[in-house]
Amino acid sequence: MKNFGMYIHIPFCKQKCFYCDFASVKSSKDDNLLYKQYIEALCQEIVLYRELFPDICLDTIYFGGGTPSILSADLIKKVLETVSENFKFNSNCEITLEANPGTVDGEKLNSLKQNGINRLSFGVQAVQDELLKKIGRIHTIEEADLAIDLAKKAGFNNISVDLMYGLPSQTLEMLEQSVQWAVHKDIQHISIYGLQIEDGTVFGNLYDKGKLILPAEEDTEMMYDYLTQKLPKYGYRRYEISNFAIPNFESRHNLSYWQDKPYLGLGAGAHGYYGDKRVQNPFDIKMYINKCNQKIFPYEAEENVDKKAHMEEFCFLALRTIWGINKQKFKDTFNEDIHKIYKNIILKLIKKGLLKETDEAIYLTSKGMKFGNIVFSEFLL
Repeated sequence: MKNFGMYIHIPFCKQKCFYCDFASVKSSKDDNLLYKQYIEALCQEIVLYRELFPDICLDTIYFGGGTPSILSADLIKKVLETVSENFKFNSNCEITLEANPGTVDGEKLNSLKQNGINRLSFGVQAVQDELLKKIGRIHTIEEADLAIDLAKKAGFNNISVDLMYGLPSQTLEMLEQSVQWAVHKDIQHISIYGLQIEDGTVFGNLYDKGKLILPAEEDTEMMYDYLTQKLPKYGYRRYEISNFAIPNFESRHNLSYWQDKPYLGLGAGAHGYYGDKRVQNPFDIKMYINKCNQKIFPYEAEENVDKKAHMEEFCFLALRTIWGINKQKFKDTFNEDIHKIYKNIILKLIKKGLLKETDEAIYLTSKGMKFGNIVFSEFLL
């Protein structure tokens, strides 16, 4: 029985963050009917996938968004019940829910824990209320503080927070305060993300008009260096370019992406990967609901992953982690020695101080982690 991950996309948000280009839409309490219709469609899609993959076992489930915590605990429960009725779970299945601190309370967190959620990922981003407003977040640091405390009280002992750097008007001192807060709250996992300006976002539009004032490049670099040097001193091991964890609290779901494992992608805008095939659902929520209600697989794009594309992705996804490319696994997967395909590239990157090689693996150096995109582009054939 093959292990799969499952990604479940909840596209609704109270407010779109100013930097966000994810598949999400602004909604309100008046959208409760739409939420119910969406969950009904999602449950129908789960049944469809059971017919396609009757013999898989779920190792991880991840509710992403959007803001999954905008839904009631009962709707989340309905999804998990439908999943458990149609698929086998591993006994230690990791079930993560992304949450905005401004959308949870003690009652909801207790219900989520009782219904099977065993890991929470809070989008905190920063601990200064003024900065949170500037980036379009709906919560305050007081709400984030309370959400973490209530989550622990509900029995959650595997909690992740997202922190951002390079934000408008953010200083190194402000970032230090965010890190100190996370450490003080005894968080098990921290993801760090540098601000990326994306087209079609509020920040993208402001940037194009010359109205977005960002920290100087050297200041953003100092923030990155601070995070990558300081977090390990607090016991957080850097196991992937953007992710740090207390040992044994790594995100198993995200690791499955980087380790070339298959996963089902459910919900509007979700992607799925089956090893030799990739599919994508439409982001149009009404179209998604209509297709599912007609018991038709909703995906609008289907791509067969050929050997070349698979090799490329295998390499640059594995290189994101501290373990890098396992040379034997590459050979087992592609029936090729990695040096036959990438020898000159590997030697060049080792010479530049971006890669290291052992008998078992090829992995990024600290310098390589900093300039990962340069390394990854070299592995495109």
